[in-house]
Amino acid sequence: MAESCIFCKIGNGDLPSDKVFDDGEAFAIRDIHPKAPTHVLVVPHTHIEALAEGSAAQRDAAAHCLAVAPRIAKDLGVTSYRLVVNQGPDSGQEVPHFHLHILGGRRLGAMG
Repeated sequence: MAESCIFCKIGNGDLPSDKVFDDGEAFAIRDIHPKAPTHVLVVPHTHIEALAEGSAAQRDAAAHCLAVAPRIAKDLGVTSYRLVVNQGPDSGQEVPHFHLHILGGRRLGAMG
C-alpha cells in the first residue's frame, strides 16, 4: 500500500466510498464525478502506479480487474458499456494507482 494513495485507503476501508464490489483482489466504487449514468472504477487492492513498470504480480492484479469488469457491469444491470484505462497524467489519470472505468447506462458518443 502506498501511504498517501486514496485508492489504497478506500480499499483498506480507511476512507468511505460507494463500494459495489469487492472480492479481496479488486474492488469497484462509484465514481464521484460520473461521466455516464453508470460510472464505476475497478481498482486492484495491489498498488500499481504504471503497468509498464509493474511486476508480473502487479500485471496479474490489473488483468484481474479486466476479468471481473463484465460481472460487475452485469450486476449493475449494464449490458453495453465502455472500459477505459488512463495511464499517466497526460491521459487524464488523476490518481496514480491503476484502475479502469466502466461507463454505461446510455448511448456513449465517439471518443476523441
